[in-house]
Amino acid sequence: MRVLYLLNVSNSSQLSADSGFTFADMLAPALTDAGAEVTVASPVPVGDTRVHFAPTTSPSTKYRARFDPGMDALVTLIRDRRPEVVVANQIEAAPAIRAALLEAGVDALIAGYCHYLPFSFTDTGVLELDPAMNDRGLGRSVLLAFAAGLAACDSILVHSSTAASWTTAAAARTGVDLGDKLHIVPAPRDVRLVRDPADITPPEGRATGIYNHRLYRHYGTARFTQLARRLVADAPVRLTVMDLFGTRSPERIRLDPSPERHLEELATTDGVTIASDRGDRIRYRNLLAGAHFGIAPFRPGCPWSMSVIDCQAMGLPVIGPRTGWLAEHIDDELLFDTDEQAVQITERLATDAEFYLVHAKRAYASTADLTPAVVAARYLEAIK
Repeated sequence: MRVLYLLNVSNSSQLSADSGFTFADMLAPALTDAGAEVTVASPVPVGDTRVHFAPTTSPSTKYRARFDPGMDALVTLIRDRRPEVVVANQIEAAPAIRAALLEAGVDALIAGYCHYLPFSFTDTGVLELDPAMNDRGLGRSVLLAFAAGLAACDSILVHSSTAASWTTAAAARTGVDLGDKLHIVPAPRDVRLVRDPADITPPEGRATGIYNHRLYRHYGTARFTQLARRLVADAPVRLTVMDLFGTRSPERIRLDPSPERHLEELATTDGVTIASDRGDRIRYRNLLAGAHFGIAPFRPGCPWSMSVIDCQAMGLPVIGPRTGWLAEHIDDELLFDTDEQAVQITERLATDAEFYLVHAKRAYASTADLTPAVVAARYLEAIK
């Protein structure tokens, strides 16, 4: 099977902060091992030289990635590679891919992977647009473009049951019949970030938590900052917050300056340390290994979090708000609705060794089926 994998890299200068690239870097070699001939069309190649590389230009903004697919380049690429399956990692681009296939005279299937949902649903079924995609009221247009992409795909892949439910509901509301096109295929865990729980030592009365998520406003960073202050004040806890972006371009700061503002606020909070892996996965592993537990983001529309999986694969229990995919995936004893509950959970993790080790083992076990080989098999089955 010849697979053309179209990858939008939003942070080519900070690849360690780009979960889509990390996904491809793990998955493409595993697809190759399984017998597929894979070409990754991307601004940067994946690490395995067996995976073919077709260089592309990175969109300058998140809206260009959705509304400017570059038809001329698509047609040229498709004519050159003659794929049997085209993977659209930007769902909104799927209609343009379909049109490019027609123009190029190539009969290929389109598989769309919903890495990111520009919407979420409340517990009462209310559709909410993701504020990250709603600058100047563009959210409704992004939602409709997303729905058009779903309609253009032959197969649609999502990370989780929560993502499947939300995608199905959004499709129904926009008049798109998904039929039997929808498949749940989680992302692979990073093989460099796996640790046997047998090698873990529980904290002895004081624990270090790590928050390894992007500091955008729409990730609920203000809500996390509120919790961080409460934890370091009322629990035997110190926190490490990852600076995943470093110095961003003026263009990206203009579009959304919230990461810089939140980082400055957290850096002045007693008990909170700012750390950077500087794009080095070994350094990142060491930072995770130096922590005792992870904290999930407060993002309402969270259909998956690779950073949560990173912690769990390293045997770190992850605490999180009872919302979205987090409520589906994280052990119920580690979910909270209030800051007070979060304090109680972290106190127990810090002081109850048996409780801690049980959840370290459960965290690790929750990622056992996310090896690249297992995920690649599910992926190939879904895109046939």
